[in-house]
Amino acid sequence: EVQLVESGGGLAQPGGSLRLSCAASGFTFSINHMRWLRQAPGKGLEWVSSIDRGGGRRTYADSVKGRFTISRSDAKNTLYLQMNSLKIEDTAVYYCAPGFSSVISDKPRSQGTQVTVSS
Repeated sequence: EVQLVESGGGLAQPGGSLRLSCAASGFTFSINHMRWLRQAPGKGLEWVSSIDRGGGRRTYADSVKGRFTISRSDAKNTLYLQMNSLKIEDTAVYYCAPGFSSVISDKPRSQGTQVTVSS
């Protein structure tokens, strides 16, 4: 069974940083492209960033480019999202999911991790 468990969210001030993790199990993590999605209060799902299975190609939404960094550890079956220079509009539930596309066709089944940016 595919399991994805996000962690690392919390409360941060504008300009602050957080590092999200996504522990994967139940599938061969190393051969899968992976991505981060988010859902802000009252809004739809938004693609944030993707990384290919080799880790050599990374893409970002314009809204987070230059502030967020996606990475992965195949040895630990874990996906990461380093978030710097956080803005209030980054407040959302963050999810990880397999795939590289910025097009979202299914709602993630995992719980996600809440990120709240507030002064």
